Amino acid sequence: MHAMVLNAPGAPLQFELRKEPMPGPGEVRVKVGACGVCRTDLHVVDGELPDIAYPIVPGHEVVGRVEALGPGMTSRMIGERVGVPWLGHTCGECCYCRSGRENLCDRPRFTGYTRDGGFATHLVTDSSYCFPLGEAGDDVAMAPLLCAGLIGWRSLVMAGEGMHLGIFGFGAAGHIVAQVARWQGRSVYAFTRAGDTDTQGLAKSLGAEWAGGSEDLPPVPLDAAIIYAPVGSLVPLALRAVRKGGRVVCAGIHMSDIPSFPYNLLWEERQLVSVANLTRNDGIEFFEVAAQAGIKTHTSVFPLRQANEVLSKLRAGQITGAAVLQP
Repeated sequence: MHAMVLNAPGAPLQFELRKEPMPGPGEVRVKVGACGVCRTDLHVVDGELPDIAYPIVPGHEVVGRVEALGPGMTSRMIGERVGVPWLGHTCGECCYCRSGRENLCDRPRFTGYTRDGGFATHLVTDSSYCFPLGEAGDDVAMAPLLCAGLIGWRSLVMAGEGMHLGIFGFGAAGHIVAQVARWQGRSVYAFTRAGDTDTQGLAKSLGAEWAGGSEDLPPVPLDAAIIYAPVGSLVPLALRAVRKGGRVVCAGIHMSDIPSFPYNLLWEERQLVSVANLTRNDGIEFFEVAAQAGIKTHTSVFPLRQANEVLSKLRAGQITGAAVLQP
């Protein structure tokens, strides 16, 4: 097998030849068909997340087919198409797991962060934490749904049922969530980097009522806003844009420091909350919604060997929609 391997924080990924991994009990080996590139991959590569054990293979938006079964495995079939998400394992024993909040597990494992991920031709994963995908839709189109879609869905649910929804950072997650929100009958307002007319055009093509720079105020007060860009300075801007009693959801796993802001931006019962990871139930719910809503992902496809170039483009804001690697 081949893999793009991170050997040190901030180092370029190395294209390496490796022995095919063997799945253990409860595991399967997946032959990768496509792997989306997520902003969290940047946080892994840049060493912004704690406790990374090097070397590690990034990538957690994986679509592929089961190629080998671990000892005693009967719940999967050879050739089955599955999706491998960020959440790769939970302990099942802590208070969070026992109360249905496995996204907050005390002893989790994460694909492409604490276990090797999908920037490769093959990976081994816990069978219980991958989703059956069926045969509808191609691998490239499905890949961004495995994180951008799943985290996007969880953040949308957490945002509440307000009709006027702001999306700060209209990338992979934003362009998926906008489609779900429009299908639900909501009005979407897209906030991008100043002057990013390409992304603003994508937002409008997906039904956004308005698209502008993050410093701009929308034409109406927002019921809720979701922040996908990992930029702490967006928090006070989003709070400024929501109405009294509105909610701002921070949807990233990492964000730059939030600057101080006057209390009156939070006052009048505005709420500021964060989303952490996902649960398997989020996946079950979201894939049903995605099929009903007819979600179409806007993707740019690159060969696996170009992972470093793709990460650089993502870091510079040069990817419209979602980037996907193929072996």
